[in-house]
Amino acid sequence: MLKWIDMPPVWLAGFLALAWVQATRFPLGLRLGGGWVDFAGGLLVGAGLLLIALAAMEFRRQRTTIVPHQTPARLIQSGIFKRTRNPIYLGDALILAGLILRWDAVLSLPLVPIFVWVIERRFVIPEENRMRRVFRADFARYCEKTRRWV
Repeated sequence: MLKWIDMPPVWLAGFLALAWVQATRFPLGLRLGGGWVDFAGGLLVGAGLLLIALAAMEFRRQRTTIVPHQTPARLIQSGIFKRTRNPIYLGDALILAGLILRWDAVLSLPLVPIFVWVIERRFVIPEENRMRRVFRADFARYCEKTRRWV
């Protein structure tokens, strides 16, 4: 059961809940700006959702698992995975940043790098270690040509 609770969407929901509570209960009169902040936040959320959708399509096309605690059957290097090794986690970070902007949660902006740090330590590094063991030289070459985040 704990394995299913320890998933990136749950971590994202937790960070979003913290940002929302800060925005609604403790705004402290701080504001980022007007309509341009809402627009930028909307763009970030949209970009995050698009990255996640593109990555999910590649997982489905390659017929391999999208579950973080499992080792994929194939090393995906096509589609969005040509640009970033972690498009879903990048999408999650963009969604968090975008909603923080939309909610005008100024004090929650530091949650974005903290979220990236947690996801990297909790999911990215263990996944890469599993893939390094399974795909060996192919994964090493992939890491040389494709960055972890952007």
